Amino acid sequence: MSDWNTSIIEEFRANGGKVGGPFEGAALVLLTTTGARTGRPHTTPAMYVRDGARILVSASNAGADRHPAWFHNLVANPRVTVEIGHGGDIETYTAVADVLEGRERDLMYARFCEMAARFAEYQAKTDRVIPVVALYRVDPGRAQAIGDHLVRVHDKLRREMADLLAEVDPHLADPAGDPVENLAGRARPAFTDQLRDRCVDVCHALHGHHDKEVARAFPLLEQRFPGITPALEQFHREHKALNEIRLRVQEALARLGTTDPATVRSELEQLSAEMNAHFDREERRLVAALNAL
Repeated sequence: MSDWNTSIIEEFRANGGKVGGPFEGAALVLLTTTGARTGRPHTTPAMYVRDGARILVSASNAGADRHPAWFHNLVANPRVTVEIGHGGDIETYTAVADVLEGRERDLMYARFCEMAARFAEYQAKTDRVIPVVALYRVDPGRAQAIGDHLVRVHDKLRREMADLLAEVDPHLADPAGDPVENLAGRARPAFTDQLRDRCVDVCHALHGHHDKEVARAFPLLEQRFPGITPALEQFHREHKALNEIRLRVQEALARLGTTDPATVRSELEQLSAEMNAHFDREERRLVAALNAL
C-alpha cells in the first residue's frame, strides 16, 4: 500500500470518515478486499455514489490503462468489508460486490462524472471501459434466501429441460404415430400424449417463473436499487423473446399430426439454449442484489 493511501486511511478512521486535502468533502469509503493471489486483506479508499440501498465505486485507477489491484481482488472474491462515515462515526459492514454491465454501467458512470469532473477525464485517458461496481450490504448471519432461491429454481428448470430433450429424442416418429425403425433396426416409440403434456408442462413452468419474477422480484429490486432498472429492462426483453419460442414449441406440439416431430425437438433445443444463456446472465447480475433484500 502506498504511503499516500495509508495516510488517507488513517485520517479517515481518525475523523469519522472525513479527510482533507484533495478529497476534502468527497464521499469516501474504505474497501477491504481479499488478495486474489495472497489471500491477505487489502484496504483501499475510493469515492462512492449512493444508489438506493447500494453504493457504487469506480475502478478508475486515475485513468491508467489497467484495472486497480482491488478490482481484481473483488472479482476473484466478491465479499468485501465496507467502512463508511455515518453521523461522525465509522460504520463497518460486509457487502457483496457486483460489476455492472452495459447501459446500467454507462448510466452509473455518468453519475460519477456529474459528481466530479475528474472521472470524465479518467475515462478519456484510457481505452479500457472503467468498471463500476455495486456494493450490496448483506448480513453475514442471515441465510441469503432470495438470490439463492433464484439459482435453485433456475437449476431445477435447467434439469427439467435437459431431461425433456433426452426424453424427446427416442420418441421422434412419423406424423401417424407409427414406430420408425432406427439404424439398428429397433422400433422407436411414437411421440406420446404423455410426452406432449410433459413438454407443455416445462414450457408453462418457465413462463410461470418469469411471471413471478416480473410481479415480485423486479419491483423490489427497482425500489431498493433504482439504478438496476436498465438490467431489468433487458431481462424483460429476454422474457418476451423466450415466450415467443415457447409459443412456437406449443404450436408445433399442437400440429404434430401434420408437422415433422423433429420440429418440436429443434424448437425445444433453441428454447433450452436461450433459457440457459438468460439464466446465466440473470444470476450474474441479480443474485447479489436479491440476496441483499
